[in-house]
Amino acid sequence: CQPPPAQPSRARPTAVSRLKTWLVGGAVRDRLMGLPVQDRDWVVVGASPQDLLRLGYVPVGNDFPVFLHPQTHEEVALARTERKTAPGYHGFTFHADPEVTLEEDLLRRDLTINAMAQDEAGHLVDPYGGQRDLENKVLRHVSAAFAEDPVRILRLARFAARWPEFAVAPETMALMKQMVIAGEVRALISERVWQEISRGLMATRPSRMLEVLRECGALAHLLPEVERLWRQPLPSLQPTTLSQGEHVLRVLNLAAQLSAPLSVRFACLVYSSAAGTDHSLVTASAATSVVRVLCKRLRVPSDCRELAELIFHQHKNIDACGMHDAHSLWALLERCDALRRPERFAELLTACELIHHSYPGYEQIPYLPLDALTQALRAAQSISTPLITAQAKSAGLLGIEVGKVIQAARIEAIEAYLHHTLGACRTSSVESEN
Repeated sequence: CQPPPAQPSRARPTAVSRLKTWLVGGAVRDRLMGLPVQDRDWVVVGASPQDLLRLGYVPVGNDFPVFLHPQTHEEVALARTERKTAPGYHGFTFHADPEVTLEEDLLRRDLTINAMAQDEAGHLVDPYGGQRDLENKVLRHVSAAFAEDPVRILRLARFAARWPEFAVAPETMALMKQMVIAGEVRALISERVWQEISRGLMATRPSRMLEVLRECGALAHLLPEVERLWRQPLPSLQPTTLSQGEHVLRVLNLAAQLSAPLSVRFACLVYSSAAGTDHSLVTASAATSVVRVLCKRLRVPSDCRELAELIFHQHKNIDACGMHDAHSLWALLERCDALRRPERFAELLTACELIHHSYPGYEQIPYLPLDALTQALRAAQSISTPLITAQAKSAGLLGIEVGKVIQAARIEAIEAYLHHTLGACRTSSVESEN
């Protein structure tokens, strides 16, 4: 007689069976705004680190559990909560557990518009009113936890520059002011400050970033060289009530309109910062010293620092290049290292042009040095160095003497350009008189 078959037991669901993955943060926000999604952040709810390891996920996070998906290799984070344990950006402890809910994970995020989630079917989870704030164009913090991370001040300012039509919620601005007073901003690390400021400079309207940082008081701590400009009048040939700070906003917005690269925008930002109330009273070396201190403090990349320093040394010479002869133009090109680094020279001219057009009354006045120096450089570049070198050596010249011959040929080419330009101007003048 065989025993009756055992009845199948009703097994309790495991954490893996309860696992669910959600798209969160900026990807959801951008989808709702009809913008292209650049990066996708995923959160897994209902699983432990061991569960993901068994499923083939690869761990990559040190501070909190982050994994790479075994097929897509996208980053996936476990749902977690966090607790403030020390001042600054790194002063947090994280708790990841299968029992942490999606709503608890979203609660720790910075802004309501970044605290939404979608599942694979597109179902939206929006516990904190992010979709409403998107429709009303408001940047609002999710909870009081916003105050625990000073980087969020920079992020909000950067979002304001990206979407200048968005307003900062009054209660959020009040909270940021409290954070500044509490000294949280002083705990920010240089690399993170530069990361957020550089991204804000490359946004649609960079001036909004500075305005938000100034309103909450953070600009005086992060960029004191820039903040003091609002207390200095703008030296200008045209009557104006603008401060130098307001002038910087004009320059940055103009740079954004022309899609200028980061190095140009940074050079425009710091130019007035180091020039003082009256640009004519500040030496280039003194201004460069201020720039170097700022760049060292923020650990600014070398390309941005070099262009910012170069503009102080050569801006006045570039503005006055219309009074230069061929020898002087060649000397200016040499000082700017224009033949060896033509791309940087083009950025230098762009920065000078932007500063010119940002002054009241000069918006529509052409910046003549731009074309003059661009053509002078082309004339110097037209000289065939190998050909002239071969000719000089065949004539018995060596070393420095060959270099002098090449230089003379370049100056002669610039002279020919100037002669042609002057002749064209005279012809145009005669035709207009007739």
